Amino acid sequence: MSDHSETGWFADLLYLNGKFESELAMFAGKSGRITRFSKDPSDLARACQLRRRAILPGLINCHSHSFQRVIRARTEHRTAARRDTFWTWREAMYHAANRLSPEDIYHVARMAFIEMLKSGITTVGEFHYLHNAPDGSRYADPNLLALKVLRAAGEVGLRIALLRTAYARAGRQSQPNPAQARFITPTPEVFLADTDALVERLQNDRTLDSAWVGIAPHSIRALPTDYLVEIAGYARARQLPVHMHVAEQRAEIDECLVEHALRPVELIERLGVLDALFTAIHAIHITREEAGFLGRARARVCACPTTERNLGDGAVRADELGEAGVAICLGSDSNIQIDLLEDARLLEYHLRMNKLERAILAPDSSEDALAKRLFAATTEVGSAALKAPGGSLEIGRPADFFTIDLNDPSIAGSGNESLLSHVVFSLERTAIRDVFVNGDIVVQDGHHKLEETVTSEFDCIQRRLWN
Repeated sequence: MSDHSETGWFADLLYLNGKFESELAMFAGKSGRITRFSKDPSDLARACQLRRRAILPGLINCHSHSFQRVIRARTEHRTAARRDTFWTWREAMYHAANRLSPEDIYHVARMAFIEMLKSGITTVGEFHYLHNAPDGSRYADPNLLALKVLRAAGEVGLRIALLRTAYARAGRQSQPNPAQARFITPTPEVFLADTDALVERLQNDRTLDSAWVGIAPHSIRALPTDYLVEIAGYARARQLPVHMHVAEQRAEIDECLVEHALRPVELIERLGVLDALFTAIHAIHITREEAGFLGRARARVCACPTTERNLGDGAVRADELGEAGVAICLGSDSNIQIDLLEDARLLEYHLRMNKLERAILAPDSSEDALAKRLFAATTEVGSAALKAPGGSLEIGRPADFFTIDLNDPSIAGSGNESLLSHVVFSLERTAIRDVFVNGDIVVQDGHHKLEETVTSEFDCIQRRLWN
């Protein structure tokens, strides 16, 4: 039965339960949550008509550092170092991080977040480790910078999990690095008190009702083990997602072996931190045994292939992780490029380059099996990793979705049966036309209403930083 308080959408195709359906409208109530699907001709007629469009669930970006948007393409040159690696790139990142004011951080986040929306992303996990002033002093509100990022997401219409990041040291027996002063929270007691204050703020501020908090121990090198165990216990008691950089670089493995006589995943498993709330970011340089630890714990891995290839990190062993029962989600990380579907296809393509085979991650020989698996990494697995409400189009879930133009040259002629493969392996961002979050349109015909203003503000920041 129709309810005239509902809003409905009727496109040529709708991705539901793993396949594209035709002659099907989707409806949401005033709360923005999906109430029903209908093939009734009267419902089809009264729904918003989306001609030559297909509807797909919004993408979930599980790992972003929005402030790093300012260094996009600024590090693509040789330095004076003997070898340019992640570690030389990191110095450039630190330099930029320490020149951004709180208002700069807000404007840069808006730029990154609008770009995410225009690429079909409706939820982001923001791995947030800028807490302090550049000299390391605390702001009067220790969550000032987090609130700037949350405000940016709220204004542009993006759901956000603020993964509040704990960072206590430069590394094993290392002197404090002045460039990391903005990141440091020296004790777990202070970190958790600040986290409690942010959670309370979100509970009491209705303008932030599309935001929630997770816990993010930065890495093994950045935290003593007692600190890590305490904040992981806090998260477990509250059923909060826990995300952590793990085994991104071989140097991290070597340092962990020296300090703990264990590899990073081995150490995390020994400490009792691995569980179904845990997501290992990168997890590139791990063994089959470590993949087994992750699988048995029902932990996930967040791969960031675009960033990982840009930094020369290496390729995630998605095939071995899959064999161990580890689900993989995806992130834009440094935001050198924001295109989660590109990250999905790279998960497979990196393996093809290394193994000289094709269709490595395909679970069976059906035509769209590989596309389904990779698309799930951008949606359902990401939703579980962030404890996000979206990720699929189901009754009771929010109407978070995007539409694609079936006439776009990148997917033209695909046909229903191969459309998902075209989306995953061939879709260009020009095909993404409309984006809805909680039933509200935030990108219409490829345009966000704030993009001119936001781009202008971002351009001013870039000219000041780099000219």
